[in-house]
Amino acid sequence: MLRAIAALNAHDGTLLAAPRTHADAEAAVARAAIQISVHEDLVAIESEWRAFERTADCTVFQTFEWLDTWQRHVGTRNDVRPAVVAGRASDGSLAFILPLATRPMPFGRELVFLGTELCDYNGPMLAAGFTAAVPDFAALWRRIGAALKAHPRLRYDVVHLEKMPASIGSQPNPLLALGVTDNPSGAYATALGETWDAFYAAKRSSATRSRDRGKRKKLAEHGAVAFVEPQASHDVLATIDTLVAQKSRSFARMGVSNIFARPGYLDFYRALFSDPKSRGLTHLSRLDCGAEPVAVNLGLTFRGTYYHLQASHTDGDASRFGPGAAHLHDLLRNAIERGFVRYDFTIGDEPYKRDWCDGVTPLYDYYAAASPRGALLCAPLAAKTRIKRLIKQNPALWDAFRHIRSLAGRMMPRR
Repeated sequence: MLRAIAALNAHDGTLLAAPRTHADAEAAVARAAIQISVHEDLVAIESEWRAFERTADCTVFQTFEWLDTWQRHVGTRNDVRPAVVAGRASDGSLAFILPLATRPMPFGRELVFLGTELCDYNGPMLAAGFTAAVPDFAALWRRIGAALKAHPRLRYDVVHLEKMPASIGSQPNPLLALGVTDNPSGAYATALGETWDAFYAAKRSSATRSRDRGKRKKLAEHGAVAFVEPQASHDVLATIDTLVAQKSRSFARMGVSNIFARPGYLDFYRALFSDPKSRGLTHLSRLDCGAEPVAVNLGLTFRGTYYHLQASHTDGDASRFGPGAAHLHDLLRNAIERGFVRYDFTIGDEPYKRDWCDGVTPLYDYYAAASPRGALLCAPLAAKTRIKRLIKQNPALWDAFRHIRSLAGRMMPRR
């Protein structure tokens, strides 16, 4: 078995045939005797990855552009080692890509999804027909684990896979067969209507719409209100800097760690949103009130879905008139007019998301020890998740926690 796995690992970097149609991919996977290879170099599989993402079931967070940019700017600075697992059918066509990585943890290393910190949905990329072709994913997972452990640089003590949805496109997520637990947070998305007016009327009461109009009118008294989509590189970067400044002040008020202060995070967003190659994936917008940007949003676009990624708004005088809500209205209208069918608010239980979405999408985590040391390290991780979920799912506990966190944040000295 080990010699067979080693032979399969020799396929690392091999290019596949030209992209297939959905029907061809389904037929190929149905004939599959899955071969496994492990890739530590993202560039070596870039062409086949990009081809696969055009037809595979996946989300925007599994695209090569997103994960490669993250690895170059964040992963390499934090000793994250890609461990991308590719499964191929007997004819060499891809059956799945599982974008994994190993990273340091206290007293060991853990196996995680590549880019997991900034990916709101984690999971594999699946060819059509994968579920039918691989009814026993647990057996395939054992082969994947053996293949990973055959790479000395990729040794790990704990498996820590989080934020996994129940479905990947039209197929069930095979990783949920491993025995998962509930993630502390849920995700929210809504189907978009054919027109903004019809969608808006269906989601918000006439009294709420009247208040929204009144706030926007008050906002306009401070200056002309305009929805802006920056295109020039200098304007893109300046708009991102505005979002970072607004979000940083918001994080400080809430007592939350500022993600933009973490090594490589700001560089990641600036690189992704300013790179012309990413324009088909990214969407940057802001709401201007006169000459002042009063709200900013970083979004992603993929297969008819608009992903609401990072949003900010001013804390100045204009904040009394709901610039963030006004900007969201413009974003929803823009998404409908551009033909998007789904607006995904992604992970997080912020109350405003419930105003637009019919329900919550649960997400799941998986923890497992992979070494004797991992058996000691895994239990605290699982316990922390259970406690976090207990707090977040209890409104009284969650409100108390946020109040204490905000108070502590205000008391901390700020640079």
